[in-house]
Amino acid sequence: MIDMEERIMIENGTRLDGRRFDEVRPIKIEVGVLRNAVGSAYVEWGKNKVIAAAFGPREVHPRHQQSPIKAIVRCNYNMAAFSVPDRKRPGPDRRSSEISKVISDALTGQVFVERFPRTAVDVFVEVLEASAGTRCVALTASSLALADAGIPMRGLLVGCAAGKINGEVVLDLGKEEDNYGEADLPVGIEPMTGEISLMQMDGHFTREEFDKALGLITEASKGIHEMMIEALKRRYSEV
Repeated sequence: MIDMEERIMIENGTRLDGRRFDEVRPIKIEVGVLRNAVGSAYVEWGKNKVIAAAFGPREVHPRHQQSPIKAIVRCNYNMAAFSVPDRKRPGPDRRSSEISKVISDALTGQVFVERFPRTAVDVFVEVLEASAGTRCVALTASSLALADAGIPMRGLLVGCAAGKINGEVVLDLGKEEDNYGEADLPVGIEPMTGEISLMQMDGHFTREEFDKALGLITEASKGIHEMMIEALKRRYSEV
């Protein structure tokens, strides 16, 4: 985390936004929001607003990127220039390239890529409004978009994070907590099996704190997974 002056972010056992240590921000999920995409999803998570569109399997261009034995999963993560208070410079940067790669790698582990050799599955993610934890929201939206597109997968991936603020391990850091906290642990997990496809860490945990953070993420992912299933059911019950 960023080394900045200590901020008081826990008062009387609760966080500044009133949440408990094990509580995520409010989540809203919609599936099938884009007519021109094969599959799509929109996720509001706290003040984050993220939309994802999925395409494929389709022919790979340029062709030298093809794999003769499996599909390749590609993600393009982008933050809109208006997504943050200080206008972001348009176009890719180091951070968006890094997040694109980690989401691609995480999704590759869930898609049955061996069924579609010489093809590509593409996911495009646009962050419309950013407020801490966008990679987790983007991963969740991407997984839903692939499911909406009918891409065969082993399971839905949930992106969720935990961190440490004022010496306490808490779930789903908000913006100020992310800026001034002591550690952050974003994870991509398939809740039905407990398989982890993405794990990164910024800052420092003791082993006990790490285990507690991962436990909070694992438990929260089950409820988020249920919300994802319900969103997909709504989508296809209306067709």
